[in-house]
Formats: sequence, C-alpha cells, structure tokens
Amino acid sequence: MSRQIAAIVGRPNVGKSTLFNAIAGEKISIVKETPGVTRDRIYADVEWRGKRFTMIDTGGIEPESSDIILRQMREQAQIAIETADVIVFMTDVRQGLVDADSKVADMLRRSQKPVILAVNKVDSQKYEMDTYEFYNLGMGEPIAISASGKLGIGELLDRIIEDFPEDFPEEEEDDIPRVAIVGKPNVGKSSIVNKILGQDRVIVSDIAGTTRDAVDTAVNWEGQEYIFIDTAGLRRKSKVKEDLERYSVIRAVAAIQRSDVVLMVIDAEEGVTEQDAKIAGIAHEKGKGIIVVVNKWDLVEKNDKTIYRYTEQIRNVLSFMSYAKLIFVSAKTGQRFPRMFEMIEAVIENRALRIQTGVLNEILTEAVALQQPPSDKGKRLKIYYITQVSVKPPAFVIFVNSKKLMHFSYTRYLENRIRDAFGFEGTSLRFIIRERKEGGR
Repeated sequence: MSRQIAAIVGRPNVGKSTLFNAIAGEKISIVKETPGVTRDRIYADVEWRGKRFTMIDTGGIEPESSDIILRQMREQAQIAIETADVIVFMTDVRQGLVDADSKVADMLRRSQKPVILAVNKVDSQKYEMDTYEFYNLGMGEPIAISASGKLGIGELLDRIIEDFPEDFPEEEEDDIPRVAIVGKPNVGKSSIVNKILGQDRVIVSDIAGTTRDAVDTAVNWEGQEYIFIDTAGLRRKSKVKEDLERYSVIRAVAAIQRSDVVLMVIDAEEGVTEQDAKIAGIAHEKGKGIIVVVNKWDLVEKNDKTIYRYTEQIRNVLSFMSYAKLIFVSAKTGQRFPRMFEMIEAVIENRALRIQTGVLNEILTEAVALQQPPSDKGKRLKIYYITQVSVKPPAFVIFVNSKKLMHFSYTRYLENRIRDAFGFEGTSLRFIIRERKEGGR
C-alpha cells in the first residue's frame, strides 16, 4: 500500500539522524541480520496516532567547505521536494540562523509543499527565547525540539500528520499492476521503458504519483496494461558518489512503496554491488515481488560458463532473497523482453496465491516428519497448525507451544518446504509465530 512520505532536510550536524532515530525508535537500530539490508537506514515506516507514513532522512556526508554544504543542501531539498508530501526543515538553535538556512528556506517555500520548521537542541529554557530568531525564515511558527532529549517530538509528529494532504490518492482502487524499475543511476532503467514503448515515451500525468519522485508510464504489453514507475530522474551531477547513491536509494523507497513488482536492474558490465543489495533489501523488507534484471547483457563477452558465473555471484550477494527471479536482458536489442513480461505476470500471480489450510497442514505434517523440530533443555518445539492469513505478500500464522523454541533456521526450513510444494517464485513470504496452550486453539 502506498504511504505518504515525510522527509527531513537540514545542514550537517543539526541533528537530522538523531531525530530520525528518535522517531523510528528501535526499528532503526535493530535491523534484521540480513546481508544487503543496510544498517545506515535512510527510511523507516512510522505510526503515530493511527496514521502510518514513511520517514526519510536525507542526511549524507558532511564536507567541510561551506560552498559544498550549500550545494548538497540544495540537492537534499530538491530530493525532498520531489519525493515527500511533507518536509521537516531542521535548524540548530545553538548555531543560530545562518545564510545556508535562508537559501534553502527560499527553495522550500517555492515548492508549494507543506514545510514544518523544527529548531533542534532546545533542551533548556535558556535556548527557548532564541527560537524566535527563526521566524525570520518566513516558514511560519518554529517548533522547538530536542532530538537527543526526545522533547517536542510528539508535537512535531502531530504537525506532520496534520499537514499530509487529505486528498492523498488511494492507488489500490484499480487493478492495473504497478511495476517499479529501480537500481543505481545509469544501469539503463529509462532505456528499458523506452524500448518497451518503442522510444515513444508517454508520461501519464493523471496517474497518482506522477508529480512525486518517479515518472509513471502506461504500458500495454500484448493486451495487458501496466503502470511502470521509473526512478530514472536522477541526472544531477554530483562530485560526491556517496551522495548520488544515497539519493538513488531515497528515490527507490518511494517507487518500491507504490509497486506490486520491483524490477531490480543491474549493469551486466559492473556486476551486482553493495548498492544494488541495499535497494533490493528495501524491496525485500516491504514484501514486494522481485525480479533481478541484468541489463546490457549484449555487451558482455560470453562463453558456456558466463551465465552460471553471473547467476552465482548475484545469488551470493542477494542471498537474503533467493526466491527472486533472475533474467538477463538487453534494453538496446529488446532481448528476452517477452520472457521478462511472462515473469512479471507469474510474480503477480504468486503474490496473490492463497493455499487452503488443509493442504498447508499436510505439507507441515510431512515436513515435521522429515526433520524433527528443535528442542532446548529437554523441551521440544511442537507445531500444531498453520494457516494463510493474507496475500500480497502471502503471510502465514504458525501455532506452536513455545515461540522461544521456534528457531529462525526451522522457520526457514518450513518456508523452503512450502516453496517446494507451491512455488511462490518471485515473492517473499511472511511467517507469524503464535503460541497457544496445548489442548486449545
């Protein structure tokens, strides 16, 4: 489901990441031990007063030259303007109002997006009077906060959810599948869309999301309609590679959120990288259908082992999503594009696949007979029952006698048995473990 986005913008050292971590709580510091899912988190899903949204931290590296800082802040602000529904503009009461703040404030004001001015590090009364200086930015009433002391954050969150547009589009009303094309800059994302369209690029302005981060393109392939969400808008020349990569990940978050299937595009000449794994990790965490598309395959010198070597390298780096489908294409020649669309259709079907409870429990009984559940200190795990509770992605509840005994490796074993029986290629599966007393359900 599509969620509204709030982005944090501000100079280096004003406390953007501290605020981000304070709002996101434990979700940020305790990240699943999954290769490729970065610890330097850029986004977090937040819930406040029953409203769910995504918070993005635009922070980045912090060079020493004030000119570079201003340039980077402008880039951050531009990303926030393109991507976010609400922008949190952070300043620092102890450093006071500086020229860079005023210049970025001008940009944000012109954006017509709701902007909330947060003055950070107000953790004692002596700084409260100093917040009035920030009225000079012309951004309305500043909210005094202390990110490190977690002061004023509730008021800030109230303002964020108040400022979200009420007419936020519900994209789930139609049945048109949404396919996000993500990946690092210059891997050929736009080229893939252009090849599908025969170079006739159509920007569909009345589709929800067009004015946001990504470009939405209507595609008709053999009578089936799709919306392709292309994140290929990043053309800013950045002297700092890390910045460019961070921004491409921020863009990917917004596109992935709105999609059913993610085409994770990798450059065949470069191979799969840590940056690819970061973006793939977001799609995995959000339970999207995933197809790894290795583009520029026509440029690779091949022998009979090339495709196996590439496949092994990709599977190793993206080992946390072994279920993902993999295809080697050329946007230049259109090689394997028909097969790519077959994969998209298969993944869409697999995400919506629902298995009857009786059939699931037959597989469970067989799996338990083949490999005994683990035990600890004389107590053995008992698995009573499994049922599927939702789709997109498929989610299952497993009832057991003790959650502590349900080791991750045994959950993975059961997942593999379910995949062996029903496929589910291209989609992640969710497992919820619930305890129940023996003799009752």
